[in-house]
Amino acid sequence: MATAAIAAPDPQPARAPRGPRNLRLAVVGKGGAGKSVISATLARHLARRGHRVLALDSDTLPGLSISIGAGVPEEVPLNAAAERNDKGRWRLVKGVGAARAVQRFATDAPDGVRVLQIGKTDRRGLEPNRASHQAFYQVIHRLDDVRSLDDWVILGDLPAGPRQAAYDWAPYAQRFLLVVEPTWQSMLTARRIVRIAGTMRDDREFSLVVNKVTADADAQRVQEFLGVPLLGAVPADDAVRTAERAGVALLDVAADSPAAQAIERLAAKLDAGNIDRL
Repeated sequence: MATAAIAAPDPQPARAPRGPRNLRLAVVGKGGAGKSVISATLARHLARRGHRVLALDSDTLPGLSISIGAGVPEEVPLNAAAERNDKGRWRLVKGVGAARAVQRFATDAPDGVRVLQIGKTDRRGLEPNRASHQAFYQVIHRLDDVRSLDDWVILGDLPAGPRQAAYDWAPYAQRFLLVVEPTWQSMLTARRIVRIAGTMRDDREFSLVVNKVTADADAQRVQEFLGVPLLGAVPADDAVRTAERAGVALLDVAADSPAAQAIERLAAKLDAGNIDRL
């Protein structure tokens, strides 16, 4: 397995002041809102803009991995990163911290993106991949301590709804990207996520991406309902549905499609720091 050039953490981090970090994003929303396609396409566009990108796939369904063009490994790499101690509690195996876990167990995706995947649900259920879930949770809670990742973009794709936000599955995130369809169900779910995630850390910010837009007024209506700054809108696009049915990345089959171009504009805004305005 190829590895990225991620050095081990500085053994004496107090010796030098920490520089500014790159983007730390978590993409959230209702099921079916299009989180995985937007997360994956955004990660690849940011990589094409010269960023080193670590994509965190925290969904037990294979959305991000497929949409980014990486696929799902037959054997879950992170299963080898955790073990039970003599009291039955899970821990990372000796010699594996957050930096080394990313180095050893993240997999390659197109455009140089690295993907750290939680174990997926299959016909056997979740139990065979329990170790990967424990390892993933512990690793993401230690990413802030890994200095060698400071200049990386870290972008997480969370499962549908507010559950993972409530249980702190995106501690690395400085900003939540709310992917919302212009429907009442999607808007209400997004409002609940904002309320839950906002109570966990008062310095966390939110940006809105309205997806599957079919009318000029869609984005404004959703933005007014949520009161969250609008980063941009992505049009409804048959190319997305075609890519999802085929199980391939949107950028690999329709890079010039309206949705792919709209997501590229989102990446440009994030890269330039133009986060809170269209």
